[in-house]
Amino acid sequence: QLQASGGGLVQAGGSLRLSCAASGRTFINYALGWFRQAPGKEREFVGAISWSSGSTYYADSVKGRFTISKDNAKNTMYLQMNSLKAEDTAVYYCAVGRRTLTIATTAPSYDSWGQGTQVTVSS
Repeated sequence: QLQASGGGLVQAGGSLRLSCAASGRTFINYALGWFRQAPGKEREFVGAISWSSGSTYYADSVKGRFTISKDNAKNTMYLQMNSLKAEDTAVYYCAVGRRTLTIATTAPSYDSWGQGTQVTVSS
């Protein structure tokens, strides 16, 4: 149902925009989230957006550098990543929150995980 794309190789300080295209359902009253997982590490919350209100919430590690937005008509969520650092290197995933009207920050609180997209930041 979800497909993440837009990853690639970028130099430190650069920018990338990831997309998460959804099909087969609507997300009214749900949150969509971005997570990332680096080799040997647990899946980490990056940020999320309420599909109904557009409210966003970010992990401290990306606050001020990353921005989540959505296009209702395209049923697509975006992750604009600026000022990228080497430590942002990971596979990035999008997912749908399990509970309505809630923005959760833990991976078990999400399902319908999309296929990830690799982001590599060279220092």
